[in-house]
Amino acid sequence: MPLVSPLDASHDPETADLARFFNETLGFCPNSVLTMQHRPAIARSFIQLNKSVMENKGRVTSSLKRMVGYISSHATGCRYCQAHTILAAERYGADAEKLANIWDYRTHDAFSEAERAALDFALVASTVPNGVDDEINARLHEHWNDGEIVELLGVIALFGYLNRWNDSMGTTLEEGAETAGNRLLAEDGWNKGKHL
Repeated sequence: MPLVSPLDASHDPETADLARFFNETLGFCPNSVLTMQHRPAIARSFIQLNKSVMENKGRVTSSLKRMVGYISSHATGCRYCQAHTILAAERYGADAEKLANIWDYRTHDAFSEAERAALDFALVASTVPNGVDDEINARLHEHWNDGEIVELLGVIALFGYLNRWNDSMGTTLEEGAETAGNRLLAEDGWNKGKHL
């Protein structure tokens, strides 16, 4: 059982209107957002932040942002967000070979050096204590400009919030996300855990 149950999608009309954004990214409104509706201002602010963070302003693609979110969510252990981010990465055109080899990104030919630097950044920035150091700084600046690094860290920070929210809430995983998790991640040991 989740800590707090989600409200119906029609509970707050303003939130429902903003939440249409998730129909594109996931194909459904996440239960996390429906739970945030217990305080509609939180739900609305979160959706606005999500839209701003996921907007593309440079070379950081939508699919890479979702893979960064996946690596960040895996580092923190949030199975709910792992399923969501892998589903969204696929929906935004991530190459099937990349999805199948996401944990071999450091050596697999499907990943560029720029992607490797971004995914390493996601991993070390999501750990406690934080592992961002001079080496990561240098590698990031070798491939990404300051605005793009801000975009990458925006994704990592957004998922820091979502990982804490969903893991603490025990947010119920939606059918579409569970199907994606089982199809794309189960081979690596993923299961829905507490997100029943």
